[in-house]
Amino acid sequence: MTVTDRRPAAVPDEDPARVRLSRRTILLLALTCGVAVGNIYFPQAISPSVAAGLHIGAGSAALVVTATQFGYAAGIFLLVPLGDRLPHRRLVVALLGVTGLGLLGASAAPALPALAGASALIGLATVVAPIIGPMAAGLVPEDRRGVVSGTLLSGSIGGMLLSRTLGGVLGEWLGWRAPYLLAAALALVLAAVLGRALPPTSPPSGQRYPALLAESLRLLRAEPELRRSCFYQATIFAGFSAVWTGVALLLTGPAYGLSIRAVGALALVNAGTMVCTPIAGRLADRHGPDAVNLVCVLGVIVAALVLAGGGRGGTVGLTALVLGSLLLDVAMQSGMVANQVRNYALRAEARSRVNTAYMTCAYLGGSAGSWLGARAYGRAGWWGVCALVALLAVLALVRHLVALRARGSGLEGGVAGSERATTSTGRSPGGR
Repeated sequence: MTVTDRRPAAVPDEDPARVRLSRRTILLLALTCGVAVGNIYFPQAISPSVAAGLHIGAGSAALVVTATQFGYAAGIFLLVPLGDRLPHRRLVVALLGVTGLGLLGASAAPALPALAGASALIGLATVVAPIIGPMAAGLVPEDRRGVVSGTLLSGSIGGMLLSRTLGGVLGEWLGWRAPYLLAAALALVLAAVLGRALPPTSPPSGQRYPALLAESLRLLRAEPELRRSCFYQATIFAGFSAVWTGVALLLTGPAYGLSIRAVGALALVNAGTMVCTPIAGRLADRHGPDAVNLVCVLGVIVAALVLAGGGRGGTVGLTALVLGSLLLDVAMQSGMVANQVRNYALRAEARSRVNTAYMTCAYLGGSAGSWLGARAYGRAGWWGVCALVALLAVLALVRHLVALRARGSGLEGGVAGSERATTSTGRSPGGR
């Protein structure tokens, strides 16, 4: 007697007959992105608690944040390409399971070396968000990619902000180990839920693992538009990371004398960013990513100027920190949506590898920004951090203006023509 498998058959990306992602599934994926991304950011809020709990200096405790971010960058490069090679459901569930175990290990770490090692493992494995993004892009129509990307990014932003808030509160009330235990429980529960909820897909590539890794580097060399997106996000995200590394030192230092809960509260104020990213996605779908990028880079420069007022302390300083960090979050995340819209139009058969190149560059920039931000604060205080953010944004602006001028003069016509050819030959769903 033959037993029939009642689960839907796996379908390849770009199949017009495939079952579309339901709204409920998209929201579940957004929640998963938030939980995964939150694992990178809550260590920033509990860094002072880690220092006190392990009896180490603040600079040493910051190594936990750096280890997590470098681990994340390594995971993006080493593991995200597997999204083009392995079924998404199996890959996402396995990574969430490893993340949960890593978080449990971190919660039990007796000293800084063990905690830093566990943090690197957590960062390495918690890369489901850049795997989910390309997967979702292949399961929705082309004219909805910006909106869906914005929704998933809203989930990531929610995780980024709430993880700082919850991490700060739990770290102060129950000690620095409590946030790791909560994050482990969330990761393991989501692994179980997604094992049943994710639609089955068949990978678009049969390449071996070494070829997948090499392909990401080749795409960086072959795709000027990808390199441009990488440069924008690396510089802007470096400034973003510098601010959130420095603001914890500022708020808990003599200028304000606040607890680490204040860092989480400041992050929670910026939850409005979650509303803005779907709007940015619609604008990128309608007007193209370049227009959104320009506005976002200018927004980061203005944010740096506003944030500089935070060094004054008092009510005026807190107001500047709230407004400046909100503007910085909106600009950085909206720019990321624009970059993803540009990237997903490049190679339909290699979206995970394109995203690997992009996200690796972005998080290497973020890791460098955390390191630079701590040193800028140590040497020049809060104003040094704000000057660093402004300088990085100016670099992105100059690169963007050069690209727009080159395109206007026809020097990048080949790239634009290549993108039009991609659509007309049907390498994306909209071209079928």
